[in-house]
Amino acid sequence: MNFPLILFSLLVITGAVWVLDYLIWRHKRKQDEDEPWWIEYPKSFFPIILIVFCLRSFIIEPFKIPSGSMIPTLIVGDFILVNKYVYGIRLPVINKKIIDMDSPEAGDVLVFRFPEDPSIDYIKRVVGVPGDVVTYHNKKLFINDKIVEQVYEGDYKYVEPGLGYIYSEKYTEYLGEANHSILVSREVNGLQYASVREFPFRENCQYSRTGFTCTVPPGNYFTLGDNRDSSSDSRYWGFVPDENIVGKAFMIWWNFGDFDRIGQFIQ
Repeated sequence: MNFPLILFSLLVITGAVWVLDYLIWRHKRKQDEDEPWWIEYPKSFFPIILIVFCLRSFIIEPFKIPSGSMIPTLIVGDFILVNKYVYGIRLPVINKKIIDMDSPEAGDVLVFRFPEDPSIDYIKRVVGVPGDVVTYHNKKLFINDKIVEQVYEGDYKYVEPGLGYIYSEKYTEYLGEANHSILVSREVNGLQYASVREFPFRENCQYSRTGFTCTVPPGNYFTLGDNRDSSSDSRYWGFVPDENIVGKAFMIWWNFGDFDRIGQFIQ
């Protein structure tokens, strides 16, 4: 379901009714005649839809986390807020950037339209920006031939629907100007080579059974899930084009199953 398109359509319809009534229809009604319902209702909803449309399109948009690919940073059921303007102002629906601002940096948690199906929103962590050489070998991450520091924190247990409890190793990863937690599974090899697909700029990557090296092309970004061995990300389907970017995730605003997570800022 393309919610931005639906919201835009409602805005156009209710706005058109409001304008037509203001310019034409109200002058044709008798002084004591009530507004027809098909005029009254759209006019009543128009200001609300306009406010929601502007907030959601240009300032903040809510999302719900549907999978465990970003555990432990984000868990299934988290409702998050996404900053829509930090990377530039974009026209709604067509997602065309009209004002440039900051660019995604390594370590940012990015919401974007899935390159293989732009109707689906994905959330991953940026590990490579244009020009970076990203290497992932035996579960170790290198950026421009420099290893990204990881500090072991201990074991981590979580529930995977349909699979039960999953045990992983938890690390603090120092990427960019901040740090965050990642999970690494003892039972999964470094790369699921059979899952690698063809994608634009595939020639920028060299794969092996234990990992890969990719040079990030201009206007694109390389992403990974924090749950490294349970994430469909740039390792398998390629780079994220700038035009697919939705915004930067910055806060958890609700979780029905864990109230302690409410209000946490996303690192």
